[in-house]
Amino acid sequence: MSLLRPKTTVSAHCDLPCGVYDPAQARIEAQSVKAIQEKFQGNDDPAFRTRALAIKEERAELVKHHLWV
Repeated sequence: MSLLRPKTTVSAHCDLPCGVYDPAQARIEAQSVKAIQEKFQGNDDPAFRTRALAIKEERAELVKHHLWV
């Protein structure tokens, strides 16, 4: 059984060393999505809502991109 045990045990909270990845841009984009949703809910103009929806989707894709990086 001792042959199967690892000689060194390691742990990490992310794929890269600390300080390399900064989630700030993802947070900014997520806050933008939240603000757009609030404006969307508070406006009945169909043209505004259509544009807000398109922008929200773009920002949501950026959130995903920054989290995958």
